[in-house]
Amino acid sequence: MTQTEDTVHLLRETFGADLVGVYLYGSARLGGLRPYSDVDVFAVVERPLSARQRRRLVEGLLDVSSWPPRGETVRPVELTVVVRREVGPWRYPPRCEFQYGEWLREEYERGRLPSPVPSPDLAPLITMVLMAATPLAGPPPGEVLAPVPRADLTRAMLAGVPDLLADIANLADLAADTRNVVLTLARIWLTLATGTITSKDAAADWALARLPEEHRPVLAHARAVYVTGERERWANYSRWWAPGPHTSPK
Repeated sequence: MTQTEDTVHLLRETFGADLVGVYLYGSARLGGLRPYSDVDVFAVVERPLSARQRRRLVEGLLDVSSWPPRGETVRPVELTVVVRREVGPWRYPPRCEFQYGEWLREEYERGRLPSPVPSPDLAPLITMVLMAATPLAGPPPGEVLAPVPRADLTRAMLAGVPDLLADIANLADLAADTRNVVLTLARIWLTLATGTITSKDAAADWALARLPEEHRPVLAHARAVYVTGERERWANYSRWWAPGPHTSPK
């Protein structure tokens, strides 16, 4: 089975009749999977998860998912689960019932279980799920999920900016996830300006056409790393992170 089939099988075994729908979204639907892309899966269930269900999902995903990717067939899986009544009718901020991502693998292996939390980030996720309209199980997402108002999509995008700027201010954090920080900021800019969500490389293209020339190299490198999987070489761009005048590296 493919990773998506494995994930759907895990969800069916975990939730049974409580599973409303499972949806593919993100890079796989926006512009194609890139070397570092996650497989993004969104699930809707009828009732909150028990501790046993959370443990079963984590244990299953630790086997299904992988970081770093192993070729084209074994990638990191990001799974988001919501309870149907928590997102319909729509309210802000919505509540995320469960989320698995490879950035927390070490904590999962030590026994951490994802907890339900208010999550503004569900606004862009649900918007992308509705755009992708790709059910892996259950009815089309438009029959299950309410559309997100433009004002709430904007609020959610802005809510994530302080953390991204904090990463940029901290070179140690930036070095760990530079391409995603830079590309996410480009995508937020595009969404705030247009109300649409697109792939990270397409957002970078849009932003590069609007940035002053002296600020383009960092974003261009982030895009190249994302698209080709080439090695990140941020030491060559240290002048952009330092205070003072920005000049191109020699």
